[in-house]
Amino acid sequence: MRNPFATATPGSPRRGDRRFDSPMVRHGLARELSRRGACSRSQAEIAVRDGRVRVDGSIVRDISRPCDARTRLEIDGVTVPSAPARLYLALHKPRGLVTSTRQERGAASVYALLQDAGLPWVAPVGRLDKASEGLLLLSNDSAWAAGITDPERHVRKIYRVQVRGVPDDSVLARMRGGVVDRGEHLAVASVSLLQSGGRTAWLECVLVEGRNRHLRRLLAALGFEVLRLMRIAIGPLVLGSLARGEWRELEPDEVRALAMAAGPRASRDSAKPPRASSQRSQSAATRGRVRSSVVPAPGLDR
Repeated sequence: MRNPFATATPGSPRRGDRRFDSPMVRHGLARELSRRGACSRSQAEIAVRDGRVRVDGSIVRDISRPCDARTRLEIDGVTVPSAPARLYLALHKPRGLVTSTRQERGAASVYALLQDAGLPWVAPVGRLDKASEGLLLLSNDSAWAAGITDPERHVRKIYRVQVRGVPDDSVLARMRGGVVDRGEHLAVASVSLLQSGGRTAWLECVLVEGRNRHLRRLLAALGFEVLRLMRIAIGPLVLGSLARGEWRELEPDEVRALAMAAGPRASRDSAKPPRASSQRSQSAATRGRVRSSVVPAPGLDR
């Protein structure tokens, strides 16, 4: 049987991260399997309840069974390494895909784009809804991901949005000032009109916090239908020329730059770069396409 975790070569624990520095820190069984990069926590819970998981040689069906980094874990007879290599991916999510692990009402997941790559488990760093597209990060480094998605860190995310109608200056001002929808205050950090064609317009919006369907709800409250929504940047990382449906592994300097954008804590946790092996991507043609803001964002006609 091929080891499904072969690519997750054990690495050194992160200094400064207590969860990984000490083998005495204990987690529930399902959470520990997810932390090690074997699968998502929900998938781990199913595997445990189905009797497919062994703990120190014995089948265990309790998803809360305490484990630590020294605990020997197996799924379907394959050992799960205790310290998976950290992995950081940038993916150009097409419209029509969901970011969850399961198909929703017949919609495929972004994981279908990764299924033949032989990668360890990675989780989305934030979300893009089914109808949205653009830059999506995935990683198995939970501390790094938490820093980027923490609304208190104010990591900038830039979107290009096509709407029906042409918002005037008063509408843009209201977007900056915000509206209340379902008890939540929705606003943009900045917004500009990029292009208008009489019936439709393209806006560039910057968010420093993201609520569920933030831009769609904000624009709907102001009477504008969103026709397309594309995320083109997260912090210093831009989508660039990465083609729809393609992905690549981030370079160490990109990982550090995103950690710095998220503040001192996330930066410290990711001070050491990921393994020094050659970077992987869906194809050699996509490698190294995303670098910094000097790379032009996707055109409005795409």
